[in-house]
Amino acid sequence: MMKNKFLFLGMAAALFVACESDDTADIIINDNSVINNTTNNTSGEDPEPGSQTVNLSGVYTSNLILDTEVEYIITGPVLIADGATLTIPAGMTIKAQPVGVNAYIAIQQGGRIVADGSATEPIVLTSNASSPSSGDWGGLVICGRAPINSTADGSTDTATSEVGGLSYGGNLPNDDSGIIEYVRIEYAGGAIDGNAELNGLSAYAVGSGTTIDYVQVFEGSDDGFEFFGGTVNASHLVVVNSEDDSIDWTEGFVGSLTDVYVQHGASHDKAFECDGYNTDFSNESGTFSAPTVTNVTVIGANDASEAIRLRAGTQGIFTNVVITDFDEAFDLDGDSGDNPTGQGVIDGLLGVIDVTFNNVTTKLKNDTGFTFTEADFISGDGNGTGTDIATWGAGWTVGIN
Repeated sequence: MMKNKFLFLGMAAALFVACESDDTADIIINDNSVINNTTNNTSGEDPEPGSQTVNLSGVYTSNLILDTEVEYIITGPVLIADGATLTIPAGMTIKAQPVGVNAYIAIQQGGRIVADGSATEPIVLTSNASSPSSGDWGGLVICGRAPINSTADGSTDTATSEVGGLSYGGNLPNDDSGIIEYVRIEYAGGAIDGNAELNGLSAYAVGSGTTIDYVQVFEGSDDGFEFFGGTVNASHLVVVNSEDDSIDWTEGFVGSLTDVYVQHGASHDKAFECDGYNTDFSNESGTFSAPTVTNVTVIGANDASEAIRLRAGTQGIFTNVVITDFDEAFDLDGDSGDNPTGQGVIDGLLGVIDVTFNNVTTKLKNDTGFTFTEADFISGDGNGTGTDIATWGAGWTVGIN
């Protein structure tokens, strides 16, 4: 799935793309634990608020507390190391050079982020381009120590991220990577190739001690939110105009997603793409993704597309869902071998409770190799009300129809 490719950074640092494979390359980057300060003030006097520009890149081994009176530009990978915390005050806007996946923020295992905004003072992570567009930068990456099923059950072994070769995974279900609340991530995502990608928010083995609440991904070139295993309970998630999947899970994700709003633009893939495990490797623990998903509204682009694809043995219960303007609502893929998605339906571990379909041609497509009826998978047809985005999304989101 993930091929290595050498990246060049215009900041005298080199980063090897790495992945969960035996030939994973090490990350090679200058240790820049002290921020690289530049300023546009040349008068010799104290700078006025907002007149100082600070470039952020490199490895930060001690706490990094951002100043609301400083303009910050992400010029390369910003890596928050084990034991360090990145603190972003409410109301701040942080911009990234439009260099694609060469610029991103990554919280490594044992590191933390405290980005605690509010509805009236959201934190915005965006592009520094004069005319921003999807894929301008790499987005936010969180690497935790919660379980993943690509390592053995109960193991403290780790995997490595698609970009950057960052370790994730372990045996700490309640691992705490910090707080991400009232945060908007704009124009992020992007791919090195078809297999090594960054998303708006990439959650690698993030534990339930982490807060992810009131977060929007806007105009991303890859997935909006992708959950690689982990146990985090995320809520009030908004994805508008992602060019790949809006919500993606794999590697045994068993947390919860509550109050999710997805809105497709002209270019998109699935609203949800859900894998029980990473089929490019193996299911070492023998378990499958099995989250609970509650209060969901999905608005399509009224084209011939699928809203939710469930595959590779994934389990999970969707409750209170509204799906509008799709050719297919739920597409289930699998087989009777390593990918028993259909068995989950038969066992009551995969299904939908209270759902309303608006302008949907096919409610369920069964490509699992198992025999079951639509009623085995869907109950409460017509009872779904979705999520109240007009209430909880007011004031801090953008682009909602």
